[in-house]
Amino acid sequence: MTTQQRTALAGVITIDKEILHGTPCFTGTRVPVQTLIDFLETGESIDDFLAVYPYIPRKQVHAFLELSKDLTIEQLSCASF
Repeated sequence: MTTQQRTALAGVITIDKEILHGTPCFTGTRVPVQTLIDFLETGESIDDFLAVYPYIPRKQVHAFLELSKDLTIEQLSCASF
């Protein structure tokens, strides 16, 4: 993970042992990022997620998805033979 990615991630996700035992959550909330993934896996939309969690900015959700994509591609590239 690059320094730039780490800095961007810090504004989007918080990992703190005092908040849900270190489960990655959207910064400023106690909502695990896994909750968004679960919504998307079951066919629900970002709008559906934001209707349940209106205090999470759409921009934060999109930033999480973009960073997740970049990190996944980076990891897959490192794993290639």
